Amino acid sequence: QLQLVEPGGGSVQAGGSLRLSCVASGRILVATVLRWYRQAPGKQRDLVATITGASSTNYADSVRGRFTISRDNAKRTVYLQMNSLKPEDTAVYYCKSEDWRGDYWGQGTQVTVSS
Repeated sequence: QLQLVEPGGGSVQAGGSLRLSCVASGRILVATVLRWYRQAPGKQRDLVATITGASSTNYADSVRGRFTISRDNAKRTVYLQMNSLKPEDTAVYYCKSEDWRGDYWGQGTQVTVSS
């Protein structure tokens, strides 16, 4: 079973930057699709960004141009670089991996953006 750990997160003022990391306990396969989601209090969990094995990326409209997802298979890590943060980006952020082994979630990390 794959475990995903998300160190990082934290608090930042509006306009600032944070980088989230998500480290897998086992191999990240070339075919593994990696995603970041977020969930604000009282709201549903929303997809933020996706990166495929071919490093094709896709973003939610609300973060496009501000967030960048990337992966390093050798380090078993997926990243989310978040720039120009806004208070509405405040949420718990979760990473997710998807491949033939199944779907696995990280435990979540809090990101708080103050105005």
